[in-house]
Amino acid sequence: MKNWNFKLKKRPKEVLEELTSELNSIGGFSFNNKNTNTFNFRKRILYPWYYAFQNWTVVNGELVESNVENITEVKISFKQHFLILLIIFTHLILGLGLILGLFLSTNNEPLTYILGGLVIAFGIIIWIMATRKFKKDSEKYKVLITKTFGI
Repeated sequence: MKNWNFKLKKRPKEVLEELTSELNSIGGFSFNNKNTNTFNFRKRILYPWYYAFQNWTVVNGELVESNVENITEVKISFKQHFLILLIIFTHLILGLGLILGLFLSTNNEPLTYILGGLVIAFGIIIWIMATRKFKKDSEKYKVLITKTFGI
């Protein structure tokens, strides 16, 4: 999870309206305004296989209004989607389970050890890819928010 904080000389309602209008004009985003001071958004998926390509990063935001000259502090956090983390840990646990199960069994087949090692390697590769994509998506969202508010 990454955190990003900045201040704007606007009211929280104006900040939300500006962000909503920008995301709606671009299209393809799922924007959720829980109350007047919190929001979250992510890429909207149209097809199930887009989960593996687009919907990895969720942006959560909180707006804190100070009484001094209508300054709003914007606190934004980026996090990976829960299902991506579930996929990564499932591969790692499944691979370790295969290797441990084979180690405890009496019949030592090298092919099954290779299969368990491949499942673990695949989980590690997905983990590395997810980390890189998370960093790139976080930077893209930062650029989008920066352009929206003119920071």
